[in-house]
Amino acid sequence: MTKSLRSEGHIALIRALVEARKAKGISQAELATLLKCHQSFVARIESGQRRIDVPELVILSRALDADASVLLTKVSSAVPLGARI
Repeated sequence: MTKSLRSEGHIALIRALVEARKAKGISQAELATLLKCHQSFVARIESGQRRIDVPELVILSRALDADASVLLTKVSSAVPLGARI
């Protein structure tokens, strides 16, 4: 089973994360500072070059003052039933 970086779900997750960051009014660099990582890490996530796992999603959502379940609801509504993984 091949995992795609360009799946509908992954694109929806990226959009939700970028929206949450912008809603908080912070830059990628400021988010990176909160996460104690490099700005390039955030850029790779937001550009779709890097997948994130569930624990990372929780950490990101906390840093963004966003509810992880709301982010996942946005992803869920974007993924059609029977979509490929």
